[in-house]
Amino acid sequence: MQITPSRQHQLMRLTKPTLFTNIPVTCEEKDLPGDLFNQLMRDDPSTVNGAEILMLGEMLTLPQNFGNIFLGETFSSYISVHNDSNQVVKDILVKADLQTSSQRLNLSASNAAVAELKPDCCIDDVIHHEVKEIGTHILVCAVSYTTQAGEKMYFRKFFKFQVLKPLDVKTKFYNAETDEVFLEAQIQNITTSPMFMEKVSLEPSIMYNVTELNSVSQAGECVSTFGSRAYLQPMDTRQYLYCLKPKKEFAEKAGIIKGVTVIGKLDIVWKTNLGERGRLQTSQLQRMAPGYGDVRLSLEAIPDTVNLEEPFHITCKITNCSSERTMDLVLEMCNTSSIHWCGISGRQLGKLHPSSSLCLALTLLSSVQGLQSISGLRLTDTFLKRTYEYDDIAQVCVVSSAIQVES
Repeated sequence: MQITPSRQHQLMRLTKPTLFTNIPVTCEEKDLPGDLFNQLMRDDPSTVNGAEILMLGEMLTLPQNFGNIFLGETFSSYISVHNDSNQVVKDILVKADLQTSSQRLNLSASNAAVAELKPDCCIDDVIHHEVKEIGTHILVCAVSYTTQAGEKMYFRKFFKFQVLKPLDVKTKFYNAETDEVFLEAQIQNITTSPMFMEKVSLEPSIMYNVTELNSVSQAGECVSTFGSRAYLQPMDTRQYLYCLKPKKEFAEKAGIIKGVTVIGKLDIVWKTNLGERGRLQTSQLQRMAPGYGDVRLSLEAIPDTVNLEEPFHITCKITNCSSERTMDLVLEMCNTSSIHWCGISGRQLGKLHPSSSLCLALTLLSSVQGLQSISGLRLTDTFLKRTYEYDDIAQVCVVSSAIQVES
């Protein structure tokens, strides 16, 4: 392909400047140079007045190289087509495409041709693109025009660059007995410069409400657990915690919540040098759905501390996790070496329809001090003659009756 020498096609990346840095050279007054080095730094216009020994200056410097482009940032480029000949050219069409590993995108602001371009004039265009893929990207700039002789000319230029990964995100899920789901997100800055973490939020799926657990209350104000400065240094990691609770309309449908695996997605916004903004959204986060079996027993209320050999009360919730079968349940209470149930064992609880629940108040006492595990509940489905055993349901602290238990 031959490129005509009478047309110039320039392409450059638009990036923010950086603060100028210098290397301070100083010495003590008793040394041979005396105050010479210090005076030179005071006279240097690039240093900060009153803080000349700091490397960071007050001036801005233009980028000397292409720099790094990270996933989630906006790639901006300036394209200029200049006619450096003495002839007028017509029907100039400038087209900019971005080729990635999976697609080809048209970034041109306009696809209309310019009627003519006079000598020493130029056509300028600025393109922007939010980078959404990592790996090799190729910016293809093509120019076509017609000479005065009617000859159609065409040439292209290629601009190749790599898109890097800025963050490493790892997630862990913890399923609570109360249908709550706790998400721990570990976010690591794997770039070479600090980041200002503007926002890290969780967008829950339609079945959940989310509560952020990344702040504490101090003097009536919410204070971030990370402090007043939300900077993430290179290779540093932060852990964010979220609690997801089922919405009321779904919490009552045990069968639906049981099979929910999609939790939501993380939305991460950060800023780098001089406020350059980046944003990433993870794909839908999925957990391993807990297996509760056909019947689920959970605790709705239980005291933290109880007195030795004194009755205390707990509230249990029994849920039929089956979506098709009605159960006829019988409750049996089996004593252990430390836990003794109060009431009638073997009583009928009646029929429990699919995906429905019932709450049950039970009374028990402990004959041993210390941290005791509540065990010994048995549910029998009389229809299938199947028994479900529930041990180590919860733990309670048992203290001597001589010690006052705080309510």
